[in-house]
Amino acid sequence: MVASAAALADDKITLSFNERPPYLIADASGAATGLTGTPAAEAFKKAGIDIAWSKVPPNHQLDVIKAGGPNCAIGWYKTAEREQFAKFTKPLYRDKPTILLANLNFNGKDGEKLGDILASKGVRVLIKEHFSYGPFIDSALEKYKPATTISNGTSTQMLQLVGANSVDFMFVSEEEAQYLVEQSGLGAQKFKLLHMSDMPKGDYRYIMCSKQVPDDVIAKLNKAIAEKRIK
Repeated sequence: MVASAAALADDKITLSFNERPPYLIADASGAATGLTGTPAAEAFKKAGIDIAWSKVPPNHQLDVIKAGGPNCAIGWYKTAEREQFAKFTKPLYRDKPTILLANLNFNGKDGEKLGDILASKGVRVLIKEHFSYGPFIDSALEKYKPATTISNGTSTQMLQLVGANSVDFMFVSEEEAQYLVEQSGLGAQKFKLLHMSDMPKGDYRYIMCSKQVPDDVIAKLNKAIAEKRIK
């Protein structure tokens, strides 16, 4: 039976996240902290909405949101496809421009344009399964159609593929690049960071909720989030 909006408004929201430092880090209590975790927790607290924390892999988070009920997830990009089955709050955070985390054998250079990189003969790109990199990168991948390897592993596991020269590079936010290299155990000397001259500012990250989360809950969260402007 589908719960009414009124009933859902009184329920505790299950708030899902997947550990991904520095964006999402679980503290000793199981709550999320980090660049998106902390402002999300603060928004629910300020809005007076009770939450139950849940650590869930990203792909399963999408399934949970699609299934409905009092469920939300932290730190997702807003896309037209996702808006078909989810509601989004105001943005929690804006990423720095995305960079390429590449192995040393890759001959791409810092300051090149993304299109020139993707059009390079034989380039091999590592992509996370069911993941949006934002409209600029997503459309460039569609336009140039480089050879891609799809991974459902963690960011650290994906970096292992880059370090092993199984692929040339992966897309990462500048915020998490240093953390990933440190966690790989392979050593910083095995990688290089490439900034693209045409890469736009990073995309916004939101709280994504099921369509059954009432609009007044979203409104309360938006009011709490709006007090901290994201540029």
